[in-house]
Amino acid sequence: MVITRRISLQTSGCCDVVDITRQVAKEIAGSEVNSGTVTLFLAGSTAGVSTIENEPGLISDFKEMWQRVIPTDIRYRHDQAWGEGNGYSHVRASLLGASLTIPFSNKTLTLGTWQQIIVVDFDNRPRSRQIVLQIMGE
Repeated sequence: MVITRRISLQTSGCCDVVDITRQVAKEIAGSEVNSGTVTLFLAGSTAGVSTIENEPGLISDFKEMWQRVIPTDIRYRHDQAWGEGNGYSHVRASLLGASLTIPFSNKTLTLGTWQQIIVVDFDNRPRSRQIVLQIMGE
């Protein structure tokens, strides 16, 4: 069985990290599927999904890492072509990735004790985001 659901959210951009673990768990709990996998896909090219320990110090470290690896203050050819100033956000999002698959059993995500599901919005302005969930199993 395959069930498709969506999670909608507003983000503030600028490396905004949003924990969506509860929303994903709620969609699984409300589905007819007891055990299987959930695949999350973020529709957009300036944000991504991952897992992390959603602890303030680690979130700060995570954001600082992006600035060190893919800085906002260097020249990006995308910016020259489109003038939006968000070339870095496209590069960051492509590195993080737009999808994630997580198994679940007895309607419970099999995440680690301190592991949460996050959306990271790298864009340079607030956005409306859509995360597509495909819940598959029996």
